[in-house]
Amino acid sequence: MMIKPKMGFIVFGVHKDGLKDPMGVPFINDKIIDEAKQKIRAKGVELVENDIVVAYKREAKEALAKLKHDDTVDGVILFSGTWVWASELLAAVRDFERCGKGVIIWTYPGSQGWRLVGTLALGAAFKEIGMKYRSVYGSDDETVEKVACFARACALRNKLNMSTLGAFGGRGMGLTCGAADPSQWMKVFGVDIDSRDSMDILRAANEATKEEIEEVKEKLIKPYFAEMPPDDDCTERSIRLYLGVKKVIERENFDMYVIQSFPGVAEEYAATCFTQSMMLQQGIPTATLCDYNNVLTVFLLGNLSNDPIYYGDYQCIDKERKEVKVIGDGACAPSLAGPEKAKFAHHGLPTEGKAGGLSVEAVLKPGKVVMARIGRDDGKFEMILHKGEVYTPEKEELERQRRESGMWFWPHAFVKMDIDYDYGVQVWDSEYITLAYGGDEIYNTLKEFCYLMDIKLIEM
Repeated sequence: MMIKPKMGFIVFGVHKDGLKDPMGVPFINDKIIDEAKQKIRAKGVELVENDIVVAYKREAKEALAKLKHDDTVDGVILFSGTWVWASELLAAVRDFERCGKGVIIWTYPGSQGWRLVGTLALGAAFKEIGMKYRSVYGSDDETVEKVACFARACALRNKLNMSTLGAFGGRGMGLTCGAADPSQWMKVFGVDIDSRDSMDILRAANEATKEEIEEVKEKLIKPYFAEMPPDDDCTERSIRLYLGVKKVIERENFDMYVIQSFPGVAEEYAATCFTQSMMLQQGIPTATLCDYNNVLTVFLLGNLSNDPIYYGDYQCIDKERKEVKVIGDGACAPSLAGPEKAKFAHHGLPTEGKAGGLSVEAVLKPGKVVMARIGRDDGKFEMILHKGEVYTPEKEELERQRRESGMWFWPHAFVKMDIDYDYGVQVWDSEYITLAYGGDEIYNTLKEFCYLMDIKLIEM
């Protein structure tokens, strides 16, 4: 679900408390302040308001200290009321920003009140000390959305900070581009990478009761799938594996997890396709093959979309039609299927897990999507970011394309992407595409997140 940011809202300006200009007009325009608050709240941003207009050091210290020590606050909107002495605010804002919360200056247009002058003086002071901030100018919807995107990015950063990523098993299928340096993750994101032996999952899976298995069938399978899976040992092991993983991540308070899948539990117990599908369906960030970069991408997109996240192999490109085929290796949140409901299939590749297991057969529903990938270039994080549109080919073409890959029973997404594909295959950071249904609000929020985190952004 779209993350709900909470921002402080502080109006600044020296000419306050009813002070009027030589024309007899108050410098502070209460009407535009009320209008700005109403507009940003309409974008889903919760505000924590300050009682007074801030002009002096003691007022700035008091106002920002309250916001700093409120862990539910993600950042502050400094709204320009009029001219301000930058030195009166600078130390308090610096102290607030250093605790990991974002700062944005928002200025309404117009000559009355000398609002822009106060903004420029304050912003220049932030630049002098190398402080990260945003400054926007305008009252139109595009500008308000910029403020909202910045607020969402602040909330993303704060939700990621002090979270725990659980790992089951080691690197899957030699996926070097998904490996992680735990110290780097802590330094950059504030994320602790913890691990548990896969035997922990299997113990929990074997302890699952018949009642728990039936509950999964009633609450997670019946609502989303066109038919029930076969009543056999393969189905039971797949459901037990899901229950085992869920119990362990809940017990350990993992905020997201990666799993080796193969080699690993897919050899000894069951393929992880059903487990991963159900976790994604419930909004739990996860990735197979212990792909740490992918689970981070799923985490970010999953907090910005109202639909589950999908990831699959960047399987084929049609450069002339500017389309790609994205095939998930058996895992897909079933609610993404459309227009037909998802079905069940077997994993289908004994060379990638001889134990077998349920997989999901689906064609993704049409809609606009944002695609992203966190990766590293020479050890430094970067994000690939672009837009596309999922569509459904005509029936005959759909069947041809599904069978062309040889894995027609795995999830398929057909995406129109107007990008430079030669450049894409040069810079792409994985064999996966990870996508979220949505548009500019997701795209622009991720841009702001990269700005806040000093992550190199590559827009396709």
